[in-house]
Amino acid sequence: MKDSPQVTVLRLGHRPGRDERMTTHVGLTARALGADKVVLANAARNQADTVIDITDRFGGPFDVASTEEPKRLIRDFEGSVVHLTMYGEPVQDVEDDVRKAHAEESLLIVVGAEKVPFEVYEHADWNVGVTNQPHSEVASLAVFLDRLFEGRELDREWENPDRVVVPQETGKRVVDPDEE
Repeated sequence: MKDSPQVTVLRLGHRPGRDERMTTHVGLTARALGADKVVLANAARNQADTVIDITDRFGGPFDVASTEEPKRLIRDFEGSVVHLTMYGEPVQDVEDDVRKAHAEESLLIVVGAEKVPFEVYEHADWNVGVTNQPHSEVASLAVFLDRLFEGRELDREWENPDRVVVPQETGKRVVDPDEE
């Protein structure tokens, strides 16, 4: 699926004791739906370990990094910056422009946890809203990535998985890829 520049997701902020599952799910959603990398706040080290473990077990490639300076990452990013926020332009109005930009350069997709500083809105090339209603940043990321990749991410082949989920109508079946 990957023949275009890299997509990185930045989880801006992480409130220990409150955001563990959400931050983990941002990383897992980024991985499952076509991003190349997630960058988490240093306070989210345990969540980084979980995303790395899933990548090791279910295949990659997918990179996980952390930063103590997320604003600097946004400011210095070489490529386009998309900030997912309920206050942004409707995703359906900007998705074509974002897709065209991504054909030429890498994307940084920023999803917040706590109140996002105004400078993030200023540095973003696009402030994008998925419904302009309060809901989960994980849902916004999933919808945005699906629109960016136009559904191609759903057919992705994973490299070197230790486990493979076998689709079936009912039940759960996870196997060694050599048994499939």
